[in-house]
Amino acid sequence: MTDLRVEDVQRLHLVREAFGEELELEDPDGHTRIYRLLDEFTAGGSSYAIVQDEPMRKADEIEVFRLVQNEDGSLSLETVEDDEEWETIAELYDEMSVSFED
Repeated sequence: MTDLRVEDVQRLHLVREAFGEELELEDPDGHTRIYRLLDEFTAGGSSYAIVQDEPMRKADEIEVFRLVQNEDGSLSLETVEDDEEWETIAELYDEMSVSFED
């Protein structure tokens, strides 16, 4: 998965259409957190959503979720547990969001 390039990315609007710009998700401790959807795309055969809550925004951090199409057609977000996959997608997102403006 480490050989993904920005050119391999296909932008999506599935999460935005299903849930909107803000997502209410439950963390592993059972607390509800509000995340802002930053981007969503397909890369390396899987689809991902990049999100950020307010504390993460202040720390310039993101969270990566894999998109999963359920049997009933609904969409779910799945935590990316594999560190290599998470890093690869986070780095790809960074490359996609770099601005070269002065």
